[in-house]
Amino acid sequence: MSDRSRADRVYAALLERQGELWVQPRVERTRRVLELLDDPQRTYRVIHVTGTNGKTSTSRIIESLIRAHGLRTGLFTSPHLERFTERITIDGQPVADAAVADAWDEIAPFVDLVDAELAEAGDAPLTFFELLTVLAFVAFADAPIDVLVLEVGMGGAWDSTNTADGDVAVFAPIDIDHADRLGDTIREIAAVKSGIIKTGAAVVSARQDPAAAAVLRAAAADRDATIAFEGDEFALSDARLAVGGQLISVRGLAARYDDEYLPLFGAHQAQNAALAIAAVESLIGGGTQPITAEIMAEGLAQSSSPGRLQLVGVSPTVIVDAAHNPHGARALSAALGSSFDFDEWGVILGVLADKDAAGIVAELAPLAAQVFATAPDSERAEDADRIADLAEAHGLPVSVHPNVADAAESARAWAAASDRRAVVIAGSVVLAGEAVVLSAAEDWKAGWSE
Repeated sequence: MSDRSRADRVYAALLERQGELWVQPRVERTRRVLELLDDPQRTYRVIHVTGTNGKTSTSRIIESLIRAHGLRTGLFTSPHLERFTERITIDGQPVADAAVADAWDEIAPFVDLVDAELAEAGDAPLTFFELLTVLAFVAFADAPIDVLVLEVGMGGAWDSTNTADGDVAVFAPIDIDHADRLGDTIREIAAVKSGIIKTGAAVVSARQDPAAAAVLRAAAADRDATIAFEGDEFALSDARLAVGGQLISVRGLAARYDDEYLPLFGAHQAQNAALAIAAVESLIGGGTQPITAEIMAEGLAQSSSPGRLQLVGVSPTVIVDAAHNPHGARALSAALGSSFDFDEWGVILGVLADKDAAGIVAELAPLAAQVFATAPDSERAEDADRIADLAEAHGLPVSVHPNVADAAESARAWAAASDRRAVVIAGSVVLAGEAVVLSAAEDWKAGWSE
């Protein structure tokens, strides 16, 4: 059997489990499997990243900066755009099929043992995300890596990733999302997320709502952790458009870094970079050692964030962004306005039913000249007709499409009628993944960027 087939069988086995949005506050189940495996997550240093928006991009920038130091890195993010091995990267590349299959063979006997213990206790078996986390920890230990940049799946305190002890805890902006699981106020959500702060750790945080900031400060004090906030201990000083991205200046914890090139668009990505720089300074040198000019230039220049303001088409311009909640949609709208020079945007929009579709539409409505409503290829997808109704309520012209391919065809035809028009595809990570795959298909190569 080929390595690709072995890895695909691993993913098929994971999909037989409860889905990754089926969560319980039960981190001890993941911890039990890891104990039987001699705690592979304790064999490398960890930067643990949570927040509502920006945590994936921030994680990617952190990983790139650490790799530029000559250290071997692991990066665990979710969800994936095209293939599940994207979630587990080693030195900037998806984990090899053979490595992920070997790691599965290593954990399988212990998974059976813990599943049996859970059944005896009347509890549900290990879930997709719990097992994916264990699989990743083992693959990273087998590599082996020096530093793991670890993105939380949901929340923090009881997320399965919290079985690792972060040397640095990183907080991207905290907003309302997953309210049914994390709480319906920012204070409650921040309390869950603050659970990743470990005793004696270094904490760095983006600017936060005052309620969230108060929770993080209290948690850090309770655990004898240091804490640094954007705007106080570090800050983004300046950001200016440049070809293919922007030039940023950052006041870090240890030094100033002026006119550094970041190949990502949007003010929010500049802020993510400032947060990432503070996180790396905290890990390497305890916040007192400047990052050298060579390492900074290399680390930022190699940063990428697939599915986030990603250019996938030209003539007409087509942008893909995974904005899947109102906060993300607000950042997307601001970035499109500041980073691109178009008069009209056609918005291909597809949202999952457990998201705030009305809030997303409200944030994108001032930007949109035309909406192409569709549905992501997911059993959790919101009906395209409801998306259309929400857009029409804002007075927007709307058409409804059965899938992203049909919507893209119509949107590109609409945009081609004027060189002042462009298209953005947004509303769901699932939809973003479909669009990225579509942009590489043979039938769509003409006019699409690879």
